[in-house]
Amino acid sequence: MSEYQPPLEDINFTLHHIGRLEDVSKLNGFQHADPATVSGLLEEAARFFSEVIAPLNRVGDEQGSVLTDDRVKTPDGFKEAYAKYVEAGWHGAHLPEEWGGGGLPYTVGLVVQEMFKTANMAFSLCPMLTQGAVDALVMHGGDEQKSTYLGRLVTGEWTGTMNLTEPQAGSDLGALRTKAVKQDDGTYRLFGTKIFITWGDHDLTENVVHLVLARTPDAPAGTRGISMFIVPKFVPDAAGNPGEENDIKIVSLEHKLGIHASPTAVVSFGDGGEGAVGYLLGGEQEGMRNMFTMMNAARIGVGLEGLAIGERAYQQAAAYARERVQGRKTGADSSEDVAIIEHPDVRRMLLTMKAYNQAMRALLYLTASESDFADHAESDEERKRASERVAVLTPLVKAWCTDVGVELASLGIQVHGGMGYVEETGAAQHFRDSRIAPIYEGTNGIQAIDLLTRKLPMEDGAVVRDMIEEMRGSLDDIRSVEELGGFADELEASVSGLADTSEWLLNALSTRTIDDALAGASPYLRQFATVVAGWLMARAAMAAAQGSDADSEFNLDKVATARFFGEHLLPQVNGLIPTIKAGNDLLEQARI
Repeated sequence: MSEYQPPLEDINFTLHHIGRLEDVSKLNGFQHADPATVSGLLEEAARFFSEVIAPLNRVGDEQGSVLTDDRVKTPDGFKEAYAKYVEAGWHGAHLPEEWGGGGLPYTVGLVVQEMFKTANMAFSLCPMLTQGAVDALVMHGGDEQKSTYLGRLVTGEWTGTMNLTEPQAGSDLGALRTKAVKQDDGTYRLFGTKIFITWGDHDLTENVVHLVLARTPDAPAGTRGISMFIVPKFVPDAAGNPGEENDIKIVSLEHKLGIHASPTAVVSFGDGGEGAVGYLLGGEQEGMRNMFTMMNAARIGVGLEGLAIGERAYQQAAAYARERVQGRKTGADSSEDVAIIEHPDVRRMLLTMKAYNQAMRALLYLTASESDFADHAESDEERKRASERVAVLTPLVKAWCTDVGVELASLGIQVHGGMGYVEETGAAQHFRDSRIAPIYEGTNGIQAIDLLTRKLPMEDGAVVRDMIEEMRGSLDDIRSVEELGGFADELEASVSGLADTSEWLLNALSTRTIDDALAGASPYLRQFATVVAGWLMARAAMAAAQGSDADSEFNLDKVATARFFGEHLLPQVNGLIPTIKAGNDLLEQARI
């Protein structure tokens, strides 16, 4: 497996020109996140994650986490690396200063997460879920709960989990049966079993704080009756330190296709008969509200995994293609064999990987910066607009980036040829690790349904129309940049196609059966995300072509890569239009 080298030049470029770092740093509370400071911080992050975390990726895959005597042992080196990660302050980089975090913008925190995930995806899942628990506690926790848990979770001294899924309750959380019985002292006792709990137990920290969805005995059926509870592995004592062990049992760890280092647990609450001590977070029957506080950030984090896997797979495939000598260059007079990177089809695969990675990075950084504006902009109008943008972009990020990540990991294997199919090179690990991302934190089909039924109809379609008009409004500027060739024409055609399908689906939601609209939901999400990503690639290329150092090697390459996206990848999306508008009839008629 090749070494991971964070692409700092593209990260910084995208952070400035798409993530609007200078504007973000002017928001209230972010004045310490000026571009020069952030650039230095990211250099240190790149060094840490490439030197300390990345070398453990292969170790984690080969050893995995192991359950012995009801305790989970992580792979060699993980505990020591986690301690260094916490000590360096990376865990809380963008978390609240009030509770020991760095108080940086979410946009900057996302870049730090990108490096962690690219270095070692399985390892990175532990901090990601802890940060989700922090979000839920900040938003919905009581003063005592915040005092007890937030400081330790923000710094990484303790970690958090999200306990949602049960054997009969996957995407349909309304079917969950875990029971929470209120006690005279105001606490609850929980009984039930959760499955697929990421980092459900480990030896990295002295306590694990589970956020658990359950229902009280008299709660209504379905999702309306769900509440959320804080259920620590060790119940804190009066001083807030880990005390008596709770009635929680790790029944087993799943044997998975990938992310072997991540202990995916079956967790039993109340197995000892007493019930696990839990503390209500928010009010009863507010569990789904609390969950979405965690889930929305987690979905962006999972989308980031698509980029992470794509970047790692690309770097490894490109390194292999430069070294692997095989065949003569077609049409060349020389009889000498050349590195396979000289062959056009191999270059096409590698450039596809590179272009999609840059497009995903742009989409993710845009989403993160809009999130910062949604939370910190001065005017209500600006916060509302940014919040609506984040709502639309989140399912695009989660589904499109993870789908593309799987495709790029597969291309990485293809570049390696037969050596990609054996474990020796490590290319196969990227593919195995990537495959979970389109599934967890809401399957990509669920993301498409969310986009179609909730996000597209927002403000009677005005939010999506506004995004489309913004893209249309930039076409003349893009067309005026000679270096971009035919990009503007392809973008115009794809934006028009997106406008067409958006209006068709809005109409279908009110005039046709819901299944007619749902049948086109996933291809519509693919179309939408690719068009937005294409627009962002064009904007990035404009900045590169019009900058003071337009002739630099980086900027020339940035323009060429963007043109490849615009002229080779973007045109494919209008081929999805017939599928989006086909309706449900054929899906019902064909035998399956």
